[in-house]
Amino acid sequence: MDSKKILEKAREYRDYTAQNLSKIIQVPAFSTKEKERIYLLKQLSEEAGMEDLWIDGLGSLLGRVGKGSKKIVFDAHIDTVGVGDETQWKFPPFSGLIKDGLVHGRGASDQLGGAASMITAARILKELGYSGDYEVWFSFTAIEEDCDGMCWKYLIEEEKFVPDLAVSTEPTSCRLYRGHRGRMEIQINIEGISCHGSAPERGDSAAYKAARAALAIEKLNERLQPDDDHFLGKGTIVVSQIDVHGPSQCSVPDQAMLYCDRRLTWGETDEIAIKQVEDALREAGVNNFTVHMPEFRKPAWTGTEYHQELYFPTWKIPADHMLVQSGVDAYTSLYGKAPVIDKWTFSTNGVAICGRHKIPVIGFGPGDEEQAHAPNETTRIDDLEMAAAFYAALPYALEARK
Repeated sequence: MDSKKILEKAREYRDYTAQNLSKIIQVPAFSTKEKERIYLLKQLSEEAGMEDLWIDGLGSLLGRVGKGSKKIVFDAHIDTVGVGDETQWKFPPFSGLIKDGLVHGRGASDQLGGAASMITAARILKELGYSGDYEVWFSFTAIEEDCDGMCWKYLIEEEKFVPDLAVSTEPTSCRLYRGHRGRMEIQINIEGISCHGSAPERGDSAAYKAARAALAIEKLNERLQPDDDHFLGKGTIVVSQIDVHGPSQCSVPDQAMLYCDRRLTWGETDEIAIKQVEDALREAGVNNFTVHMPEFRKPAWTGTEYHQELYFPTWKIPADHMLVQSGVDAYTSLYGKAPVIDKWTFSTNGVAICGRHKIPVIGFGPGDEEQAHAPNETTRIDDLEMAAAFYAALPYALEARK
């Protein structure tokens, strides 16, 4: 691996990477509405020299450089959340403004910066004539913000596209990540008995049951324990929505719904989490309830209808895994020091690639996790340059360890 040449090319294409990120930001793309951005990315990928570009049934774009016996894929989801209260933004959220060493706009860190750096890495590899053991694939995936990992469940199970290794380019502040907690969504439905509000003793209020249930969930969160090696930390659960209603404003409510966000540490599963909620509600004296895991069900921009339960398994790979160590080698060869190794707080497509399908994943991406979903989102152009160099260097580092 010629680390010096890779660094020189990443530096040469620094403005190119930032300008591509700006262009991508300027074409809004929310989950299931990614078509225009996908076609822009296809154009940029073609210009960078990617081959075999194709769009799968859910609307994700893939392309490759090199032709080997094994596959490594660099993944970036290219949908974003909305902008929220636009008055909180200093610059228009889809401006893609390049200023003071930053690229501004929705998705700059989460996670279009990774996509822009991937395009540059493909260009670097192409110009270096990479011809090693790996087909180096780049995936620009859809619907992650609404249902993380479903794009990869579809790619693996329906398209039969199965890589040997993967790199998530979600923001890591250019640190090397090797896992994160899983998550699931849990819905609690509670039944009461309605009656006229002038005589509430005749009924059984679903509102009061919901209140007891919410406090029981708060206590459950306090009892959850971390994983054995304390790498991922403790699981969490929070009530994110409560809906209570009945026949009228003058009635005791007979229906309640609580929606919960559950983060799962190593060893926790969907079955364990649902039983914990059921036990907590019974302990709190709540009756006539059901607990279930909802499904995501929404057509992709291609029109394909696909669905899955809202369960996203925990994953991590060992610090001494070949992929982690190759990442350390690549980073060290470029920058003369070892990277910080850590994990994400939030969830990524790794829940499907590694959590569900056991394909080893590491994370390395430009930008900061704290920027995700926040107003005035930015990413550093320095990070874009570093990430492009790392992605180009990793296939060579993998081969050096074979």
